[in-house]
Amino acid sequence: MVEWSVAERLMGAFPGSFINHRGEFIAHQEANEYFILRSCETGLDVKCKVLEWLSRGAFKTAPFGKRKNEELHAFMLAGINKFLGAEFAATDMDEIYTYLGNAVNHEKTVQFVESGYDMATLPDGPLSEA
Repeated sequence: MVEWSVAERLMGAFPGSFINHRGEFIAHQEANEYFILRSCETGLDVKCKVLEWLSRGAFKTAPFGKRKNEELHAFMLAGINKFLGAEFAATDMDEIYTYLGNAVNHEKTVQFVESGYDMATLPDGPLSEA
């Protein structure tokens, strides 16, 4: 599993989060927002999983009423931004989830992370319109 310092930083970005006995990182228990941390070997692996498995919760997931869903979206977006050192907007999360969510294109996720989160690397990024 990834170094403990990365796991601590991840938990610090999502207040109330935890790692359970199965090695799953639970970002938000009530909304069931999580990913399997035990399979991550590097910080890059964790960054990719944060984008692939938590991006939906930052803009789209709706397990609660309107106000509580908005609070969940804000919580998830803030945690993602804090952990990654990014400044994504909800509209960015829509695009990230569309093209990277659920690990639909892991190689593209790696490319996106390694680019410093350049939205132009995604199919509908600003440069793809040119």
